Amino acid sequence: MKRAREITFALALGLALAGGCVRAAEQRAERDLEIGKANAHGLRVGVSDGLAAVRRLDDGELVLWSSAPAWRLTLEAEPGARTDWKVSLENVLPDAELLAGGAEAQLLEGALPTRKKYSVKLAPGSSTTLTLAPKDANDTAKWRFALMSDVQEAIDDVGDIYRKVNQVPDVRFLLGAGDLTRQGHDEELGRFKQELTALNVPYYTTLGNHELGDEGPAYQDWFGRASFSFVFRGVRFSMLDSASASIDPLVYDWLDGWLEAGRDGVHIVAMHIPPIDPVGVRNGSFASRNEAAKLLTRLAKGRVDLTLYGHIHSYYSFENAGIPAYISGGGGAIPERFDAVGRHFLVVDVDPKKGVENVDLVSVD
Repeated sequence: MKRAREITFALALGLALAGGCVRAAEQRAERDLEIGKANAHGLRVGVSDGLAAVRRLDDGELVLWSSAPAWRLTLEAEPGARTDWKVSLENVLPDAELLAGGAEAQLLEGALPTRKKYSVKLAPGSSTTLTLAPKDANDTAKWRFALMSDVQEAIDDVGDIYRKVNQVPDVRFLLGAGDLTRQGHDEELGRFKQELTALNVPYYTTLGNHELGDEGPAYQDWFGRASFSFVFRGVRFSMLDSASASIDPLVYDWLDGWLEAGRDGVHIVAMHIPPIDPVGVRNGSFASRNEAAKLLTRLAKGRVDLTLYGHIHSYYSFENAGIPAYISGGGGAIPERFDAVGRHFLVVDVDPKKGVENVDLVSVD
């Protein structure tokens, strides 16, 4: 069944390219521009850089799913609209705080480390900006994060991995390179979200080809942008949507800006399908070698420090265009038959002043 889905995906991609439809990810890139925006019940919502998805905006209640450790939330209340709101934040750092400017924000009891609820009082007919951030957001001391990708049909056992991540000291968040589900349906995405309750840190991830679905991805409605960039503790992270074995031209435009902004500091880039397959057994790479070279040339000129990938259900350490690279597809999806890596995740130690210091594989099985 898995092999049949991979063949179908490859054939569909080939037919699209042959038919002249070379922007397989165009709709996802355009949808990214709408993430973090909503307008209902007299309240206009805007999240800086689309770094949180509006999961729900009911009368008096706003629910946001965070894609990054820190961002700004702008709330514009129309004249005569209600001013008392409950703002629920999901997938946030346990020590993050929502700081209000020109408004009252009171923290209510949270059920989980990564979820917080606030009571926010707005001034009528006003625009208010609130900032979500932990106190160490600008700290430039050494720190660490983890990486895990490719859960797919192993959702029943993913809690084992989360519990082991919880045991690693000082991990600030889990990064993901896609393929969270088998087919990206709402039911599967909801199940994935439910399993995250076992994780004590947030999971910031992009999508993979298994999230594309049959009628366009529901992923962005659940978990936000497919391509985005953020800075935390002196390190820039850029997450790219390569789920169609390609990068959309619109995303290349964003990437140019992210590379320029990050060229003088530490910059880590993650995506699902790698531009090149370091082994070649599975042909798990971009559909075009020319595009792969184009992307890697950009990353090298932009002085990217580390590239992280999923898609191939194993572990590889290599270099692409002189940039250290790791493939980690150890979330539990059917493993490669020719190795015995098994389920795993990576722990990355980074020094904002020196660069990436260490990448360790942590076995779960």
